Amino acid sequence: MNADEIKSKIRNISNFPKPGIEFKDITTLLKDKEAFKSAIDLMAKELSQEKIDYVVAIESRGYLLGAPLAYKLGAGLVLVRKPGKLPAAVERIEYDLEYGTDVLEIHKDSIEEGKKVLVIDDLLATGGTVKAAIDLVKKVGGDVIGAAFLIELEALGGKKKIPEGTKLYSLFKYE
Repeated sequence: MNADEIKSKIRNISNFPKPGIEFKDITTLLKDKEAFKSAIDLMAKELSQEKIDYVVAIESRGYLLGAPLAYKLGAGLVLVRKPGKLPAAVERIEYDLEYGTDVLEIHKDSIEEGKKVLVIDDLLATGGTVKAAIDLVKKVGGDVIGAAFLIELEALGGKKKIPEGTKLYSLFKYE
């Protein structure tokens, strides 16, 4: 399945979660076994030349892409979660949202010093969440070599928050 066929499986939902938003619903892509497999295969092909030790997936839709991608790349999977969900000692980071703040956590012992990490989420919008995840990975000693997304909403400028020198990979871009 080619990229255009895969992209056609993403459903647009107008005025969700609030008026004026054009929501990119990936559940229709995920339920199509050929589209889902092809999307993971395309991402893995793009990233196969990188030496990735860990894929760090951001809760929750990042898990849906991170697990199969880690498997395809022969990498470990590390989870970044909302507060209170991880059972062992954690590092945490508070970050700004458009209206307020949020918190993410990672196990302190999840990544060995200097290991190569790819951070993944389903969508890059304003960039606050992925920037927080990258900062968390660095706090526990990981070397973030890239950030990957199924979808990038270019008009929101999220890639500006990704540190210089970090490879950015987005399978689909929307203006």
